[in-house]
Amino acid sequence: MNPEAYLLAALAVFLTGISKSGFAGGLGILGVPLVALTMPPQSAATLLLPVLILIDVVSVWRFRTSWKARTIVVLLPGAGIGIGIGMAGFSSLDPNFLKVGIGLLALWFVVHQVFGTMTVAGTQGRQGRLKIFVASLVSGFAGFVAHAGGPPIKGTFLRLGLDKSAFVGTNAVFFFILNLAKAGGYASLGLFSVSSLLSSAALVPFTLMGIWVGFALHDRVPQGLFVRMAFGLLALAGLNLLAFGGAGLLMGAT
Repeated sequence: MNPEAYLLAALAVFLTGISKSGFAGGLGILGVPLVALTMPPQSAATLLLPVLILIDVVSVWRFRTSWKARTIVVLLPGAGIGIGIGMAGFSSLDPNFLKVGIGLLALWFVVHQVFGTMTVAGTQGRQGRLKIFVASLVSGFAGFVAHAGGPPIKGTFLRLGLDKSAFVGTNAVFFFILNLAKAGGYASLGLFSVSSLLSSAALVPFTLMGIWVGFALHDRVPQGLFVRMAFGLLALAGLNLLAFGGAGLLMGAT
């Protein structure tokens, strides 16, 4: 990587480390768009995946007693199908369309919270199960092609009313499994190389610093403020995806 690309990638993994380890994502959605300013989006996704797995490993250990196994089991089938679809379209898909779509979905969750009611009861019954399946499928697909799988899952977890440690812990376990599956998919597509893995390794110090800051903030933020921050981060992620995706589509049209 050239110095500009390295600095952007370092900023991306630092913010991702804070966000994923402390608040189950949000700022982490900036990762691929930031790094994609200096390289193709597929290359940016490949560079960041080992770093995401490192964050997941540390977060799973930190919140090993807090995650909800039943929630993970419900989410995995849809996510697996989404990853399979992502593998099929990874090389040909324009990620900008995906960013815009996921951005709109994230903002819908936030608007629904502000003007409607998002409660545990909203996830019950056949309609609730269908919504969870669709959210997990979209997360698996978006996660594979652009590491943008966080917003649908974050919205689902917020609907469940999990306390902050269960929220972050369940998110960490889910995305640890998801990212391991994605790594297998990336390897089968021949996307990893010695050079890309060495570049990922060079980002580890910034990743660990971000994780440390994220854990410290998690322990100090009250539950009510955590929920508000989670929705704020979800809104920020949605706006970011709309901005980067819309800009990419406009540039492609000119």
